[in-house]
Amino acid sequence: MNAQADAAYFDALYADADPFGYRDRWYEQRKRALLLASLPAPRYARGWEIGCSNGETTAALAGRCDALLSTDLSARAVALARARVSDMPHVTVEQAGHPAQWPEGRFDLIVFSEVGYYLAPAALLDMARRLPEALGDAGVLVACHWRAAFDEAAQTGDAVHEVLDALPALSRVYRYRDADFVLEAWSRQRASVAQQSGLR
Repeated sequence: MNAQADAAYFDALYADADPFGYRDRWYEQRKRALLLASLPAPRYARGWEIGCSNGETTAALAGRCDALLSTDLSARAVALARARVSDMPHVTVEQAGHPAQWPEGRFDLIVFSEVGYYLAPAALLDMARRLPEALGDAGVLVACHWRAAFDEAAQTGDAVHEVLDALPALSRVYRYRDADFVLEAWSRQRASVAQQSGLR
Protein backbone atom coordinates (compact mmCIF):
# COMPACT_ATOMS: atom_id res chain seq x y z
CA MET A 1 0.00 0.00 0.00
CA ASN A 2 1.33 3.44 -0.93
CA ALA A 3 -0.39 5.23 1.93
CA GLN A 4 1.11 8.61 1.06
CA ALA A 5 -1.22 8.73 -1.94
CA ASP A 6 -4.22 7.76 0.18
CA ALA A 7 -5.35 10.72 2.28
CA ALA A 8 -8.34 8.71 3.50
CA TYR A 9 -5.98 6.22 5.17
CA PHE A 10 -4.37 8.98 7.21
CA ASP A 11 -7.64 10.73 7.97
CA ALA A 12 -8.93 7.46 9.44
CA LEU A 13 -5.69 7.01 11.38
CA TYR A 14 -6.08 10.47 12.91
CA ALA A 15 -9.51 9.68 14.27
CA ASP A 16 -7.21 9.07 17.23
CA ALA A 17 -5.73 12.51 17.97
CA ASP A 18 -2.33 10.96 18.77
CA PRO A 19 -2.09 7.64 16.91
CA PHE A 20 1.71 7.39 17.18
CA GLY A 21 1.99 8.47 20.79
CA TYR A 22 3.92 11.66 19.99
CA ARG A 23 2.77 13.27 23.23
CA ASP A 24 3.17 10.43 25.71
CA ARG A 25 5.73 7.87 24.49
CA TRP A 26 9.26 8.35 25.78
CA TYR A 27 10.54 6.97 22.46
CA GLU A 28 8.90 9.86 20.60
CA GLN A 29 9.87 12.47 23.20
CA ARG A 30 13.50 11.34 23.07
CA LYS A 31 13.57 11.28 19.27
CA ARG A 32 12.14 14.79 19.10
CA ALA A 33 14.66 16.04 21.67
CA LEU A 34 17.53 14.53 19.68
CA LEU A 35 16.27 16.14 16.47
CA LEU A 36 16.04 19.56 18.11
CA ALA A 37 19.41 19.23 19.85
CA SER A 38 21.12 18.20 16.62
CA LEU A 39 20.12 21.31 14.65
CA PRO A 40 23.33 23.15 13.77
CA ALA A 41 21.96 26.66 14.41
CA PRO A 42 20.06 28.03 17.39
CA ARG A 43 17.47 29.71 15.17
CA TYR A 44 16.22 29.73 11.57
CA ALA A 45 14.50 32.52 9.67
CA ARG A 46 12.20 30.28 7.63
CA GLY A 47 11.45 26.60 8.25
CA TRP A 48 9.38 23.95 6.49
CA GLU A 49 8.20 20.81 8.26
CA ILE A 50 7.01 18.10 5.86
CA GLY A 51 4.49 15.72 7.41
CA CYS A 52 3.52 17.66 10.53
CA SER A 53 1.11 15.03 11.89
CA ASN A 54 -0.74 16.31 14.97
CA GLY A 55 1.66 19.20 15.52
CA GLU A 56 3.81 18.02 18.43
CA THR A 57 7.08 18.47 16.53
CA THR A 58 5.60 21.58 14.90
CA ALA A 59 5.22 23.21 18.30
CA ALA A 60 8.79 22.30 19.20
CA LEU A 61 10.22 23.60 15.92
CA ALA A 62 8.23 26.82 16.27
CA GLY A 63 10.54 27.87 19.07
CA ARG A 64 13.52 27.67 16.71
CA CYS A 65 12.01 29.42 13.65
CA ASP A 66 10.97 33.02 12.96
CA ALA A 67 8.44 31.65 10.46
CA LEU A 68 7.44 28.00 10.06
CA LEU A 69 5.38 26.31 7.35
CA SER A 70 4.10 22.85 8.30
CA THR A 71 2.33 20.61 5.80
CA ASP A 72 0.54 17.28 5.87
CA LEU A 73 -1.49 15.18 3.44
CA SER A 74 -4.28 14.52 5.95
CA ALA A 75 -6.97 17.14 6.55
CA ARG A 76 -7.54 15.65 10.00
CA ALA A 77 -3.84 15.90 10.90
CA VAL A 78 -3.79 19.51 9.67
CA ALA A 79 -6.77 20.36 11.90
CA LEU A 80 -5.04 18.79 14.90
CA ALA A 81 -1.76 20.59 14.16
CA ARG A 82 -3.52 23.94 13.73
CA ALA A 83 -5.17 23.49 17.11
CA ARG A 84 -1.82 22.57 18.69
CA VAL A 85 -0.13 25.79 17.46
CA SER A 86 -3.15 28.10 17.55
CA ASP A 87 -1.27 30.47 19.88
CA MET A 88 1.73 30.69 17.54
CA PRO A 89 0.94 33.23 14.78
CA HIS A 90 4.29 32.72 13.05
CA VAL A 91 3.34 29.10 12.20
CA THR A 92 1.28 28.25 9.11
CA VAL A 93 -0.19 24.75 8.74
CA GLU A 94 -1.43 23.70 5.30
CA GLN A 95 -2.80 20.54 3.73
CA ALA A 96 -0.58 19.44 0.84
CA GLY A 97 0.71 16.29 -0.81
CA HIS A 98 4.33 16.33 -1.91
CA PRO A 99 6.01 16.37 -4.34
CA ALA A 100 2.89 17.14 -6.42
CA GLN A 101 2.30 20.31 -4.43
CA TRP A 102 5.23 22.53 -3.55
CA PRO A 103 5.59 25.77 -1.56
CA GLU A 104 7.14 28.89 -2.98
CA GLY A 105 10.48 30.29 -1.94
CA ARG A 106 13.46 28.86 -0.11
CA PHE A 107 13.93 27.69 3.44
CA ASP A 108 16.74 27.80 5.98
CA LEU A 109 15.52 24.58 7.60
CA ILE A 110 13.57 21.68 6.08
CA VAL A 111 12.48 18.81 8.34
CA PHE A 112 11.48 15.64 6.47
CA SER A 113 10.47 13.27 9.26
CA GLU A 114 8.62 9.93 9.14
CA VAL A 115 7.29 10.64 5.65
CA GLY A 116 9.72 9.34 3.05
CA TYR A 117 8.94 5.65 3.39
CA TYR A 118 5.31 6.25 2.41
CA LEU A 119 6.38 7.59 -0.98
CA ALA A 120 6.68 5.28 -3.97
CA PRO A 121 10.33 5.07 -5.13
CA ALA A 122 9.78 7.36 -8.14
CA ALA A 123 7.98 9.96 -6.01
CA LEU A 124 10.72 9.83 -3.37
CA LEU A 125 13.37 10.39 -6.04
CA ASP A 126 11.41 13.36 -7.41
CA MET A 127 11.06 14.74 -3.89
CA ALA A 128 14.74 14.26 -3.13
CA ARG A 129 15.79 16.05 -6.32
CA ARG A 130 13.59 19.05 -5.49
CA LEU A 131 14.54 19.47 -1.83
CA PRO A 132 17.97 21.06 -2.46
CA GLU A 133 16.31 23.66 -4.69
CA ALA A 134 14.08 24.64 -1.77
CA LEU A 135 17.04 25.15 0.57
CA GLY A 136 18.72 28.50 1.06
CA ASP A 137 22.47 28.70 0.46
CA ALA A 138 23.26 27.77 4.07
CA GLY A 139 20.04 25.85 4.65
CA VAL A 140 19.84 22.48 6.39
CA LEU A 141 17.77 19.45 5.38
CA VAL A 142 17.01 17.19 8.35
CA ALA A 143 15.51 13.73 7.91
CA CYS A 144 14.42 11.26 10.58
CA HIS A 145 12.83 7.86 9.91
CA TRP A 146 11.84 4.64 11.65
CA ARG A 147 14.14 1.85 10.44
CA ALA A 148 11.93 -1.23 10.81
CA ALA A 149 9.78 -2.37 7.89
CA PHE A 150 5.98 -2.14 8.18
CA ASP A 151 3.10 -2.99 5.88
CA GLU A 152 2.09 0.55 4.86
CA ALA A 153 5.61 1.60 3.86
CA ALA A 154 6.73 1.53 0.25
CA GLN A 155 10.37 1.22 1.43
CA THR A 156 12.45 1.30 4.60
CA GLY A 157 13.69 4.39 6.39
CA ASP A 158 17.25 3.34 5.61
CA ALA A 159 16.41 3.26 1.90
CA VAL A 160 14.97 6.79 2.14
CA HIS A 161 18.18 8.06 3.72
CA GLU A 162 20.31 6.36 1.08
CA VAL A 163 18.45 8.35 -1.57
CA LEU A 164 18.95 11.61 0.33
CA ASP A 165 22.61 10.87 1.03
CA ALA A 166 23.25 10.44 -2.68
CA LEU A 167 22.16 13.99 -3.53
CA PRO A 168 25.18 15.60 -5.21
CA ALA A 169 24.21 19.15 -4.22
CA LEU A 170 24.39 18.49 -0.47
CA SER A 171 26.92 17.13 2.01
CA ARG A 172 26.06 15.26 5.19
CA VAL A 173 26.34 17.40 8.32
CA TYR A 174 25.74 14.63 10.86
CA ARG A 175 24.25 11.19 11.36
CA TYR A 176 22.71 9.46 14.37
CA ARG A 177 21.50 5.89 13.97
CA ASP A 178 20.33 3.30 16.48
CA ALA A 179 18.29 0.11 16.23
CA ASP A 180 15.04 2.06 15.85
CA PHE A 181 15.57 5.22 13.83
CA VAL A 182 18.04 7.19 11.75
CA LEU A 183 18.51 10.96 12.03
CA GLU A 184 20.66 12.82 9.49
CA ALA A 185 21.15 16.29 8.08
CA TRP A 186 22.63 17.67 4.86
CA SER A 187 23.65 21.14 3.72
CA ARG A 188 25.73 23.05 1.19
CA GLN A 189 27.47 24.55 4.22
CA ARG A 190 30.49 22.34 4.89
CA ALA A 191 31.82 24.07 8.00
CA SER A 192 31.06 22.34 11.32
CA VAL A 193 29.28 24.09 14.17
CA ALA A 194 32.64 24.66 15.89
CA GLN A 195 34.14 26.04 12.69
CA GLN A 196 31.18 28.38 12.18
CA SER A 197 31.62 29.56 15.77
CA GLY A 198 35.34 30.22 15.28
CA LEU A 199 36.41 27.53 17.74
CA ARG A 200 38.64 25.80 15.18
